[in-house]
Amino acid sequence: MGAQMRIYRQRIKSVNSIKKITNAMELIAAARVIKARQRASEAMPYTTALTRAVSAVATNTSEDHPLTTDVKDAKRAGVLVIAADRGLAGAYSVSAIKRASELIAHLQGEGKEVVPYLVGRKAVSYYKFRKRDFAQEWSGFTDAPTFENARDIADRLTEDFLKPTAEGGVDEIHVVFTLFRSMVRQDPHVLRLLPLEVVDADSEREDGLDLSVNQYEEGQLAPEYDFEPSASEVLDLLLPKYVRNRIYTALLSSSASELAARQRAMKSATDNAGDLIKRYERLANQARQAGITQEISEIVGGADALADAKK
Repeated sequence: MGAQMRIYRQRIKSVNSIKKITNAMELIAAARVIKARQRASEAMPYTTALTRAVSAVATNTSEDHPLTTDVKDAKRAGVLVIAADRGLAGAYSVSAIKRASELIAHLQGEGKEVVPYLVGRKAVSYYKFRKRDFAQEWSGFTDAPTFENARDIADRLTEDFLKPTAEGGVDEIHVVFTLFRSMVRQDPHVLRLLPLEVVDADSEREDGLDLSVNQYEEGQLAPEYDFEPSASEVLDLLLPKYVRNRIYTALLSSSASELAARQRAMKSATDNAGDLIKRYERLANQARQAGITQEISEIVGGADALADAKK
């Protein structure tokens, strides 16, 4: 019985140490997800203004631009998969990779060759373990992305989109990321990045960010624009910024989703550790009571034996 008591006490000590770690990680994730949501909120004014500017140019000119022109009979499609750098975030990365696999299967069913681009060590390790090819990887920033990270990714994707397929280019690019809806709900989401479908700033964007702001009074006509030096040159300047911004919003949404998923996972681990400690304490008490009962039985048995011997 003494050996059992020692085992249970050691297990209680070990689980209690783990509980302290998971509780600390839960608190850290909770603080960081607030900052991630704040960063996304702070980026919204720029996102809204840029979307309105691009929408104004696109709707007031007949200029064709390479970034907005659909390719007939597309043969190669790029898929950017945004997952996490670290684990302990529940099914966050698994869900994103699963959604990407479904998209890839769909594109391959259309007869397209798929070129993956990976963000996050979890996505990279998934592809390397299965010996699958990918074009490029980015990692080390998924829980706190910067605009420079988004620019690096967007510039590479834009470069490959503008490149002929014979030289390794792609005809279209999709982004798989996790859309942050609330602290308890984050959904894997697919966004077609290129060719660009310019979103009206007065409507809800397909990447889940509501940009609805009334630009004009009811019945008021939208103004006509004159472009200097030309509409095509304005598009040349605006559209790359627009692509970078869409990547950035996807990274921010994924970051908030990752941290929220990690907070929930750590809270669940902390709660489970508490339940396990209670179970081991109950078993330890039962073992102690059994030991006491056995000792009493031995004492009583010894006393009876002595009494019988004296008779």
